[in-house]
Amino acid sequence: MTRCSRRALLRGAALLPFAATVADGPAGPLPARYFPRHGTYAHDTVSYDLHLDYRPADGGLDGRARIEAVAKEPLDRVELDLSRLTAHTATIDGIRVRARQQNGKLYLAAPHPLATGARFTVDVGYRGRPRPVRSPFGPIGWDRTGDPHDGTMVASQPLGAPSWFPCNDRPDDKAAFTFRISVPHGQHALANGTLLERRRSGHRECWTYHHPGPMAPYLAALYTGRFRHDSGTAQLGPGHPTIALHNSYPARMAEDAAHDLARQPEMLRAFSDHFGRYPFEAYGAVVVDAELAAPVENQTRSVFGSNHIDGARGAETLVAHEIAHQWYGNSVSLRDWRDIWLNEGFATYAEWLWSEHIGEDSADEIARREWLSLRARPQDLRVADPGQRRIFDDRVYVRGACTLHALRRAVGDDRFFAVLRGWHGEHRGASADTGTFVAHAERCAGRAVRPLLHTWLYDKPLPALAA
Repeated sequence: MTRCSRRALLRGAALLPFAATVADGPAGPLPARYFPRHGTYAHDTVSYDLHLDYRPADGGLDGRARIEAVAKEPLDRVELDLSRLTAHTATIDGIRVRARQQNGKLYLAAPHPLATGARFTVDVGYRGRPRPVRSPFGPIGWDRTGDPHDGTMVASQPLGAPSWFPCNDRPDDKAAFTFRISVPHGQHALANGTLLERRRSGHRECWTYHHPGPMAPYLAALYTGRFRHDSGTAQLGPGHPTIALHNSYPARMAEDAAHDLARQPEMLRAFSDHFGRYPFEAYGAVVVDAELAAPVENQTRSVFGSNHIDGARGAETLVAHEIAHQWYGNSVSLRDWRDIWLNEGFATYAEWLWSEHIGEDSADEIARREWLSLRARPQDLRVADPGQRRIFDDRVYVRGACTLHALRRAVGDDRFFAVLRGWHGEHRGASADTGTFVAHAERCAGRAVRPLLHTWLYDKPLPALAA
C-alpha cells in the first residue's frame, strides 16, 4: 500500500488494545508480535480452496473453505480467524467437529489428537453479510464499491482477511489459493492468479482462479462488479519469463485507465533488472468504481481507486510502487508487522528508481528532498520497530527508502543492486525480518555496513545523508 493513504487511514482511527505477547516460531522464540490476537503458530497452512457464492442484491455470502495445514505442535483443537460471519458446519479430516466462535476467532475441536508434523484438512461452511472489520487503522477488509447493490472489493492489509474467509491471519503463513466465485450472470469476479474457468449455470456464473503463491492471507484479493478487461503479455527480456498481464476497469474509464497503466510492462522490465526475476505467473491492476485513500498491493492484482486515474499518468508513481511490492512485500514477505519498512521502504525507493529510469528526477535528488522533509518532522520513531499504531507512518516509508539510498551511496550501484537482487533471490516465497536483511547486506556489500544500517533503522535521530 502506498504511503499517501496513511494520513487518511490514521485520521479518526479507533485504536484497539492489542496486547503484545511472545510467540514461538519455526526458529524458536520470536519478538513480541504486534497483533498477537491474529493468527497462530500452532499450524502452518499449505493451501486454501475457497468456494464463494455472493448475492449483490442483499450483500449475502455463502462460503466454504477447505484448508490444508500441518500441525507445528500437538493439537487438540484448530484455531482460525473469522470475523462477523457465522460458521455453520465444520469437519477435520472429514469428521464433523464442534465449532465455537469468540472475539473474531473460530475454534474447532479436533476429533483425535493431531501430532506434530501431521497434515490435516479443515472444511468450514459459513455465511453472512461480510463487512469491514475494525482495526487500529479504521475499517478494513471486505467492502462495497459504486452502487451498493453492485461491486465489491477487498483491501485487507493488515488485519482484514478474516472479514471474508477463515484463515490463519499471520503475514508469514503463506499458502496456495484457489478461488471459485459465483456471482449473477452479467457480473464479473476477479481474484489473484490465473483464471482457469468461467462457467455459466442458469442465472449464475462461476469464475475459478488459482494462484500457487505462496501468499499471505492479507494479500488475497476479490473484486466483483462490471469491468472492461484488457489482457496481454509483458516481455521481460532475455532470461526472464513472459508474464500474463490483465487489467480491469469500469467501461466509462477505459481510455484513461489504459493510458495510465500502459507503462506497466516497462516497469516490470526495469524492476526485473534491478530486483531479479519476476516472482509470479501474472500481474494486473483493477480499478474499482470508488475513491480510495491509496492503492492496495494485493498479490498479482493491485487495486486502484477511480481517483487514481486521470488520463495523464498523474499517479504513475503509485503504479510503480504497487508493482515493486510484488517482489518486496508479496514474494519476500515480512515476518511480523514491525518489519513493514522492508515492504514500504523498498516500494517507495522503487518509485524513485522509476523516476530515474524515465529521465526525471534522480533517486539522489528525491532522497535529498525527502531527507529535508524528514529533518523538519519529530525525531521520535524507529523505522525497524515503529510500534503497532505507527506501522503506516509516512516516515517508515520515506526514511526506509532513504536507508536504502544511504546504503547505495556507501557501497556503489553494482553492489547495492546485487544486495537487492540477492535479498529477493534468497528469500523468494518466504518471510524475513530486519535483522536478516542487515546480515544479508553486510555479507553482500563487501564492507561493514551494519553500523550505517543500524543508525538509520534503530536510532531515532535522523542521520546525515552522505554527499
